[in-house]
Amino acid sequence: MLTTIDKSNYLKGLLILARKDDRLVEQEKKIIREAARRLGFSKDFYEDTLRNLMNNRYLADGPVIFSTPEIAKLFISEGIELAAIDNELCEKEIIWLKSVAEENGLTEEWFDETLTLITLPPVN
Repeated sequence: MLTTIDKSNYLKGLLILARKDDRLVEQEKKIIREAARRLGFSKDFYEDTLRNLMNNRYLADGPVIFSTPEIAKLFISEGIELAAIDNELCEKEIIWLKSVAEENGLTEEWFDETLTLITLPPVN
């Protein structure tokens, strides 16, 4: 069960991650909108936040911390999907996601395995 703080940090983390590569593509917005709806945020709030994301100097870039490692794992998995959606996983995105894993007590091995699993092309 996600706490209110977990929900806030989850959305905040997706927003921080989305702007790491200095652009915000439509597929990223779609993932963020779906997550914001799932987390119970109002449409007005997340649409306004998306509109002003690239210029929001008040959104601190530090790693987000969750109440449990399981929530952190869910976030990082979705974060990797978000970062890879534009077919270009940049170094800033990977470094930031690794810092989230570390701050939440997850191993580098778990992170690397998850990154590989999510970004591998599907086998036909």
